[in-house]
Amino acid sequence: MSQVPAATRALRVLRFLASQPDPVPLDRIARQCELPRSTAYHLLNAMIDEGFVVHLADEHRYGLGVAAFEVGSGYSRQGPLQRIARRPLADLADRVAETAHLAVLHGRDVLYVIEERAAGRPPLVTDVGVRLPAHLTASGRAILAALPAAQVRALYPDRTAFVDRHGHGPDSPGALRVVLTETRTRGYAVEDGEVTPGFASVAAAVLDHNGHPVAGLAVTYDLGRSKPADLPAAVRRTAGLLSRRLSGRA
Repeated sequence: MSQVPAATRALRVLRFLASQPDPVPLDRIARQCELPRSTAYHLLNAMIDEGFVVHLADEHRYGLGVAAFEVGSGYSRQGPLQRIARRPLADLADRVAETAHLAVLHGRDVLYVIEERAAGRPPLVTDVGVRLPAHLTASGRAILAALPAAQVRALYPDRTAFVDRHGHGPDSPGALRVVLTETRTRGYAVEDGEVTPGFASVAAAVLDHNGHPVAGLAVTYDLGRSKPADLPAAVRRTAGLLSRRLSGRA
């Protein structure tokens, strides 16, 4: 093992942590990655310093950090997700006659990578390249609700992590947990005037082959108009289609 480069060891650890549904203890990481326990310990500490791993001290476990998720989001932004998503997103916008968009998580923000504006609908703040607080957007909530709880805690450790936009939305870890629990129970995320007063959104997560969220797919509509019929089901169907295509399943 002494001949194995440190970078290779770090990548083995990242790949193993990415394959797990929850954070795992040190001994299991060392065993699965074929590392001496002391080597695994020092390697994990270095990865914690760089943000790729988070240590849950009260649980004596390690999980992926924000930097690891940003790398995954970067891959999604470089092309495959957009190529797969653009046509289904346009079809969704045409079907519900409202603007549809796709966003990826970037730290505590969502970054919008595709927007398909329905005919006659006004421009929104969710243009391509715009970043908004994830905890306030439907897209961000859909992604966060599909993440392991440990990763959400790492992103939002206390009240200082929460940005206020219009005086609405969760402003503490406890309040965010309530929103995400409701999202999981409902099966989709919602946002009602918390990003732009007078507009609401419905969103669902797009998942990769491991079941991890790589994007949030949302439709935004004017509260002054009738809500599109069966909107949550339409959003969930399109998100499911993208998840299947992204993972290579028919």
